Amino acid sequence: MAATVSQVMTGLATRLGTITGLRTYTYMPDQLNPPVGFPIIESVDYHKAFSGGDVQMRCSVFVIVGRYLDRTAHASLDGYLSYSGATSIRAAIEGDRTLGGVAQTLIVESGLNISAVSVADSEFLQVQCSVLVHA
Repeated sequence: MAATVSQVMTGLATRLGTITGLRTYTYMPDQLNPPVGFPIIESVDYHKAFSGGDVQMRCSVFVIVGRYLDRTAHASLDGYLSYSGATSIRAAIEGDRTLGGVAQTLIVESGLNISAVSVADSEFLQVQCSVLVHA
């Protein structure tokens, strides 16, 4: 039986929670208190194998680090986008490719879309990572 979307979102948020100091949610919070991380489901592809044996969920994981014009916020992206290390998004998520047993496997495909995000008249700096989960 394939994992549900909410099980995958919870698993991704749990993995992000292994990054010290990062506040995590299973959804985009209404108020931001950076650094914060959360997953968003992008798509669900059925029938990648016979009898629904490989349901693939494409997710975006966002980490918001601070004010867009803050030099410290830009500098913190180095750790979050690194292949390995204590604050590496890739290393944290791929640290348990089964998300606690709810998925078959996953891969963090890329870090992309480093940009500003506006919330409540404030601009923050965000990074997006693309994650493919085989549920």
